[in-house]
Amino acid sequence: QFQLAESGGGSVQAGGSLRLSCAASGYTPYCMAWFRQAPGKEREWVATIDSAGSGYADSVKGRFTISKDNAKNSLYLQMNSLKPEDTAMYYCASRRTTYCAGTYDGLFGYWGQGTQVTVSS
Repeated sequence: QFQLAESGGGSVQAGGSLRLSCAASGYTPYCMAWFRQAPGKEREWVATIDSAGSGYADSVKGRFTISKDNAKNSLYLQMNSLKPEDTAMYYCASRRTTYCAGTYDGLFGYWGQGTQVTVSS
């Protein structure tokens, strides 16, 4: 059974950094992504990585870095220069394709339970 489990969330002051991790079990995914959802808001795409490379939402470009270690079946999100507006529940997601081919959350069939990130001003 394929499962995703996030870790690494927490509370940090604005300008600080956090590194999120997502451990995959069951198979080695090639298309993986991070999404986030703030209270009262819709879930939004943050970043994706697949066999073609990586992509970022404009709101995090230059501050966040997505990476993947296939040997460890793990996905990471390094978040620097955090802002209060980055506060959200962060979710790891995957689809069983070589390429993600989109950022719509409905494309992703596998989700972790989420990890909370809180950035205070």
